[in-house]
Amino acid sequence: KNLGDPAPGMFSVEIDPDGSNQYIISWNKSVVYWGTGNWTGSSFPNMPELSPANTYPNTPYTYKFVNNDKETYFTYNVTDDRVLSRHAIGVSGQTQSLVWVESAQAWVLYFSQPKANCGVYGLCGVNSKCSGSALSSCSCLKGFSIRDPNSWNLGDQTAGCRRNVMLQCGSKSSAGGQQDRFYTIGSVKLPDKSQSIEATSIHSCKLACLSNCSCTAYSYNGTCSLWHSELMNLQDSTDGTMDSIYIRLAASELPNSRTKKWWIIGIIAGGFATLGLVVIVFYSLHGRRRISSMNHTDGSLITFKYSDLQILTKNFSERLGVGSFGSVFKGALPDTTAMAVKKLEGVRQGEKQFRAEVSTIGTIHHINLIQLLGFCSEGAKRLLVYEYMPNGSLDHHLFGSTGVSLSWSTRYQIAAGIAKGLAYLHEKCRDCIIHCDIKPQNILLDSSFTPKVADFGMAKLLGRDFSRVLTSMRGTIGYLAPEWISGEAITTKADVFSYGMMLFEIISGKRNGMHGGSFFPVLVARELVEGELHKLFGSESSDDMNLGELDRACKVACWCVQDSESSRPTMGEIVQILEGLVDVEMPPVPRYLQVLGQGVKSYEISSEMNQASN
Repeated sequence: KNLGDPAPGMFSVEIDPDGSNQYIISWNKSVVYWGTGNWTGSSFPNMPELSPANTYPNTPYTYKFVNNDKETYFTYNVTDDRVLSRHAIGVSGQTQSLVWVESAQAWVLYFSQPKANCGVYGLCGVNSKCSGSALSSCSCLKGFSIRDPNSWNLGDQTAGCRRNVMLQCGSKSSAGGQQDRFYTIGSVKLPDKSQSIEATSIHSCKLACLSNCSCTAYSYNGTCSLWHSELMNLQDSTDGTMDSIYIRLAASELPNSRTKKWWIIGIIAGGFATLGLVVIVFYSLHGRRRISSMNHTDGSLITFKYSDLQILTKNFSERLGVGSFGSVFKGALPDTTAMAVKKLEGVRQGEKQFRAEVSTIGTIHHINLIQLLGFCSEGAKRLLVYEYMPNGSLDHHLFGSTGVSLSWSTRYQIAAGIAKGLAYLHEKCRDCIIHCDIKPQNILLDSSFTPKVADFGMAKLLGRDFSRVLTSMRGTIGYLAPEWISGEAITTKADVFSYGMMLFEIISGKRNGMHGGSFFPVLVARELVEGELHKLFGSESSDDMNLGELDRACKVACWCVQDSESSRPTMGEIVQILEGLVDVEMPPVPRYLQVLGQGVKSYEISSEMNQASN
């Protein structure tokens, strides 16, 4: 029920009572909010993480689903005695599988559904809002308070919230002669159980709600929707919908703008009398203080003026490099914190949309993702300010003549770190973010060679121009999944393919086409089958390598570049494999590698010659 009470709660898992061959999760035994999908004979479609042992990846579980005239049941067995696992549904309403990791002395989440907290029906109870991006998913609506604070604090918010002041419902005596009012909440997924009525405008929709004592809220998007009970399952929008809902509250719960009108006018008039003097003093001091106060201390994005960035970068005098979407320059904040400033090219979004997308990117924090410090949007100028990475990009260390030679251990940790960053973008963000341009140039290294994925979110910032810029950039084509060429829809598995192509280069320390006239991924795929991987590396290199890690990395890379995206693993699965939590089977040789090897090999050789001459 809650973290302090093991009694049954509102959420339950059961075989579908309607007769389908699947498991369902329901709220209060009445509302089904997730299902496994019907058993296929070997797996449940909506549970790819718990795939059977004879498919990719090789998990430590075997599964059996029995359905006959006498009984219906599902079992899973752990085939590896070293693996300790448990499966439960908790106060979050999510069904979860966890594996005990001895080295960390902790339970590590292996599988969870629904993925998003707000995908759980009734998680926050009535008269509350679920926000998937917040530290605490549930919050009471304005004018409401937590109904059961003790359970709420112990993780069970299903009791929801209660109204602070009862609605007046046409009675004006106790509200100072005022009707109930409405509080607006924008960009939401509307609650369940609305009633649609005919209304020609938002005003007539509002009046229809006010005229009915049981009406608790309304919404209007061309159709008037009314709610006549407590609000259930109100959520922040996650699919870009911009619906607004108007919550009915007693007049005393909202400020009375009419009675304060003349008071506000008086303050404004008085303010104008001193404003002239204040403005003169303010602007004389502000110019000096603004730049000195631009230190990144509380995690919020800094809004830079273009003139400020000119000063902080010494008029963009030190160029760090040219990326896919613009040039990057070094600068420093007043507290000497180094920063990298990217001048974006090809951005045609309006300022409002650009700021909205940048704000979303700025909320994403992970040790393996580059941190956005701030931005500038003035006229046609669009700039992004990032934390500075002293060890530059991964390609300099893998391919550059002046780069630091990376040990196998460092390269393997870099590969695992990149996978963790991408898994976070794909599976942990409020909205799934597909990077679309994974390559060594977009992996930056900090002072301790911790990898940071850069340029995520560019697809949204550039909009329609992204594909044109991406496919025309030198050095990108060898990492692109076949979906880009065939015109199929781009999913997270496109990033998985690019990661695989890059992983081959991390393994070898060379470009894929620079292996004595052979294409390295093809060599790996063939030698894996023969069990002769060590032949691809000199004795000096192989002595430095952990052969178990090498075998895992090569198999992962080959699985990542399979022709069919459904055969490729997720980034979360890749992390588990690289960390040794699950085994991986022998991959087939991808047909696409043969085709890609012919074109990319010559492309990369000419690209190397061009770069050497520049």
